[in-house]
Amino acid sequence: MPQIAALSPIGGGLYLGWTLGANDASNVFGTAVASRIIGFRKACILCGLFVIAGAILQGSAGITTLSGITNQNISTALIVTIAAAITGTIMTYLSIPISTSQSVVGAILGISLATGQGEYSGLIKVVFCWFATPVGSIIIACILYKLLGWFINIIPMSMLTRDKILWGGLLVVGAYGSYALGANNVTNSTGVFSGLFEGVTDQHLAIIGGIAIAAGAITYSKRVMLAVGGGIMPLDAFAALIAVLAMSITVHVFAVIGAPVSTSQGIVGAIIGIGFLRGARSIDYGTIKRISAGWVLTPLLSLVLAAAGYAIFC
Repeated sequence: MPQIAALSPIGGGLYLGWTLGANDASNVFGTAVASRIIGFRKACILCGLFVIAGAILQGSAGITTLSGITNQNISTALIVTIAAAITGTIMTYLSIPISTSQSVVGAILGISLATGQGEYSGLIKVVFCWFATPVGSIIIACILYKLLGWFINIIPMSMLTRDKILWGGLLVVGAYGSYALGANNVTNSTGVFSGLFEGVTDQHLAIIGGIAIAAGAITYSKRVMLAVGGGIMPLDAFAALIAVLAMSITVHVFAVIGAPVSTSQGIVGAIIGIGFLRGARSIDYGTIKRISAGWVLTPLLSLVLAAAGYAIFC
């Protein structure tokens, strides 16, 4: 294994992982915390544990995909992660859930434009998945809403029993969503360092990134968590469970095929799908426009910061 000093550039990946956790933990436990089903600290601890598990067990596939669309050296990888992390920090402060994969790819494109070199063939797959994520979540949410709604209604139970089942279900799907977050999004925090350090495998990078994401969730995710949990439309326990489950399934599928996608786009898509079934008037379109604007600005800001960073420091 290389000396610790030689690994210091991964500090940029740790910073990015921290911002990812601070922003994206909202997508798996925001609805449960906003509904007061689970306390913020308990949600963060549970989220952190399952994020690390997902990163360790299934995080390597996405790192392989990301390394296929970029060819970085240590200096440019550090610039990419810091540019993406600064973008994530700004958006988290503004309580806007963003796509960390968009910020990372935007930063990679910024470096590519600054150097005049880049590999864009794998980018098509990643961009396609960005559009497929909210669409997939909408479809899955609508199916689950109808199917599980029918299932619950045909089973005789008291309101108290029903509420206990839904509350417990929210904790289970939150844990599953955290696992999917770690499996998919750990790519974004440390994936650009793949192959740059002798003796450091993609599995090592996944572990490092998973710990950083968990730290961000525990220390600074409350602002965005509350914004996502109740900002788009009011959610009862059943709707919250469906939204998180639909997002988790969508993100997990993309983790398996090795495509880094956004849990933010997944949860927003799921909530929109539920909103359409319940009546479009229940959706706060102002919040959706604000979040959508963040998705557009995220890769652009990362691109500019990365290109400027390369021009100044390289």
